[in-house]
Amino acid sequence: MQLAHLAVPQATVTLGAMMTAVMAIIFRMRASDKPVNAKKLLMPPVGMSTGFLMFVVPVMRIPMLWGLIAFAAGALLFAYPLIRYSRLERRGDDVFLVRSKAFVFILIGLLVIRLLLRGVIEQYVTLPQTGAIFFIVAFGMLLPWRLAMYRQFRQLLAAAS
Repeated sequence: MQLAHLAVPQATVTLGAMMTAVMAIIFRMRASDKPVNAKKLLMPPVGMSTGFLMFVVPVMRIPMLWGLIAFAAGALLFAYPLIRYSRLERRGDDVFLVRSKAFVFILIGLLVIRLLLRGVIEQYVTLPQTGAIFFIVAFGMLLPWRLAMYRQFRQLLAAAS
């Protein structure tokens, strides 16, 4: 099955990415007002993992090495600031995510870096492959971050016992 080439202007893609980032920032700020639990920490990577079904479509496929490099970039470069500035604290019987003033700037910085990299990568691979690469980068960023928060969550619960 061959998909027709999409004629999507770069400005539309950039605007969509920026709107998604703003929504993520707003969502993150609201989430810090509610207690977290294991399900809330672990479900985002589980839900996002369904996106790997995109590789069923041949036009989306990339070489395995590219995928490994994209995952490593997400895990080693982009996850670190999120892990570093995400802190959980116990309040009574509940655990809350503590808002960091740096977090919004980190998300904006990561968005800018991703947009700049996207512009470079799109020169060498197709638009669907670019999307696949950046999906893997995002998953590589999300998984270690959420696992680190889950580990911190478990430590807080164990310390209270």
